[in-house]
Amino acid sequence: MTVTERTLVKNLAALEDGPVTVRGWVDTVRDQKKVQFVVLRDESGAVQLVNPRNDETEQIATTISGLAQGSFVTVTGELKHDERVKLGGIEVKLTSLTVETEAIPETPIAADSGIDKRLDWRFLDLRRPEMNLVFRVQTTLEHAWRTWWVENDFIEIHTPKLMASASESRAELFEVEYFEGKAYLAQSPQFFKQMAQPAGFGRVFEVGPAFRADPSFTSRHATEFTSVDAEISWIDSAEDVMRMHEQLMVAGITAVKEKHGAEIAELFGVELEIPALPFPRIPLAEAKRIVAERGYEVQRADDDMDPEGERQIAAYVKEEFGHDFVFLTDYASSIRPFYHMRHADDPALTQSYDLVYNGVEISTGAQREHRVDVLIEQAKEKGLDPEELGFYLDFFRYGVPPHGGFGMGLSRVLMLMLHQSNLREVVYLFRGPTRLLP
Repeated sequence: MTVTERTLVKNLAALEDGPVTVRGWVDTVRDQKKVQFVVLRDESGAVQLVNPRNDETEQIATTISGLAQGSFVTVTGELKHDERVKLGGIEVKLTSLTVETEAIPETPIAADSGIDKRLDWRFLDLRRPEMNLVFRVQTTLEHAWRTWWVENDFIEIHTPKLMASASESRAELFEVEYFEGKAYLAQSPQFFKQMAQPAGFGRVFEVGPAFRADPSFTSRHATEFTSVDAEISWIDSAEDVMRMHEQLMVAGITAVKEKHGAEIAELFGVELEIPALPFPRIPLAEAKRIVAERGYEVQRADDDMDPEGERQIAAYVKEEFGHDFVFLTDYASSIRPFYHMRHADDPALTQSYDLVYNGVEISTGAQREHRVDVLIEQAKEKGLDPEELGFYLDFFRYGVPPHGGFGMGLSRVLMLMLHQSNLREVVYLFRGPTRLLP
């Protein structure tokens, strides 16, 4: 099969003047009496096309006059470097233009359309350069994380997303028909990444979908999300998990800054900073005192931190340490899952943490309880039936090393890295309580 030679727009500047073929969609058209200008965009960037109007170019001129924004075209022409051209200092003088598919002239969304309207037409919204950058950043970030994991002897696993019982709270489960019975969509790979520890895998990671039947409409929640998980054996406390976690974050942000830092600054106005190691660590009780001293009382009936409290402690850390991250540690056992290990000298506290990035929690991590008798009692305390957890509890009956890990929301990391106010902006196709399309 013969494929038309095509040059990506980003590669044009490095070429000498001469014939080129480019393919993409029409971004804008300026149809003037003596000359026509078309801005053509592909997945790598935009370039100006020029067509001087005369008898020889009248056929191309007629085609350009009828072009609607979004039409996909193939063009050939002469590449010319000209520093007067504002768009990259290059342009292509047309010799041919073929319309591959025409677009409807009236587009359903505009630059000032709201997020819900844009999500209705997400494939058009994704044509914006900043949206293209979001997913190139996501690609670089995930690749950097995987590289760090592999270089540090982690094994990648893919856990099932259909489960027989809850891995955390039954209240947030999606129930589905499963032949003659019921199954549940996995809230996290928690049980299965822990299973790798008695299996002797040592260190594992997974990047995969997770589901939460949480009827929340906040800017940072989704019913389906990509969970980033890691679990490691032979730890002494949650501190070992935090050290692993912060190194991973630095590796990811370093890669993103090196590859996309200039574009992020241009399109999002964000100067990405590589965080210093170690990240600040503040016990939750102390964090609440600090927040109270700043004039804010956490508005919760339980022992957790609330979103405004997270913003306040993040502001404090930025002021005191110049850091975008903070580990909040030693959460109360009353608000943590049954499998979090409790402090030996204070069972009211757990060996756990939340990682806050730019004022928002992105992850929960902990040392896990690996003593089966303790696990059973803690499950009962949480109102769970040990009989339903039989397959999970069996993991701990045949020998398991002390272990721990974390689960982290990929989209929250992207949202906060790019200083976006809504998770929906950085999810390819968002799913929430009232959205299952497109």
